[in-house]
Amino acid sequence: MTDPDPSPARVSFADQCEAPCCETMLYHLTNRCEQHAGDPYACPDALVSYNAVFDEYGIIVHDGGPSSVMIDFCPWCGAKLPASQRDRYFDELDRMGLRPSDTGVPEAYRSGAWRKRRSH
Repeated sequence: MTDPDPSPARVSFADQCEAPCCETMLYHLTNRCEQHAGDPYACPDALVSYNAVFDEYGIIVHDGGPSSVMIDFCPWCGAKLPASQRDRYFDELDRMGLRPSDTGVPEAYRSGAWRKRRSH
């Protein structure tokens, strides 16, 4: 099955996804309808989500909220997806004496940039 070419009206919800495993995953991560451009959880056609902070992929649960079920393998090609960095994220914030909601959290920890920095 070939996905249609994305139209110029579509926007990305996964701009920070570093290396999708296949074209179909890339399509579903980056293409959304214009009607739901700001919220993939509101779009019934949105199937997967990506959280750049934790490097997590999920299947969207269309229950009226921002829910998804984390997945370890691509539903289309079967490739192993990167391991979640959620525990490492909270461990690093703990070492700094911070919580995610604190105003002193470095900007890098608001995106996936923190994962690219070398751990000490």
